[in-house]
Amino acid sequence: MINLEQVEELRKRANISYEEAKKALEEANGDILEAIIYLEKQNKIKAPEDGGYYSTKDEREENKFIESETKKGYKDDNISISLRDLFRQIGNFIVKILDIGNRNYFEVLKNGEKVIALPVTLLVLLAIFAFWVVFPLLIIGLFFGFKYRFRGPDLEREDINRAMDSMAGVAENIKKEVKGDNSNGENSNN
Repeated sequence: MINLEQVEELRKRANISYEEAKKALEEANGDILEAIIYLEKQNKIKAPEDGGYYSTKDEREENKFIESETKKGYKDDNISISLRDLFRQIGNFIVKILDIGNRNYFEVLKNGEKVIALPVTLLVLLAIFAFWVVFPLLIIGLFFGFKYRFRGPDLEREDINRAMDSMAGVAENIKKEVKGDNSNGENSNN
């Protein structure tokens, strides 16, 4: 038996008259979904163009359910899968960077001989956590005749090491200029 609530629900969802809703429900034995399908076949309502769907649930109840589940902390499966993939990609990236950093070395040279070689990973960590100590030491080292070079399969490139040699050359030129200025000043006073 078809009741007024079913007719009203179908009318609201399909935007049809009471009479059409009642007839469709009678044809579908009171099933609202079947009545909607029946109306589509009769060309009285249009099927969703984007492959949507019809639901016999009340939208307000469905929204309340979604809100309550969200407050409980439940998440959509698609979101959790994509977050898992995102974390996996971030993890793979970090492992790759650490691998590259551990295969390559930062070398400190004095008179062409290697004084120390640090993995690039350790150099980066020192640069991050002891920035105000590491960089001044590197700059001061240039003035004391130290040279820096990268070695390894990924960072031993001529352009990088040429830039490092160029910095050592600039420091050497500054050192010569300072020594030259001091000797000129001393000579003029005597």
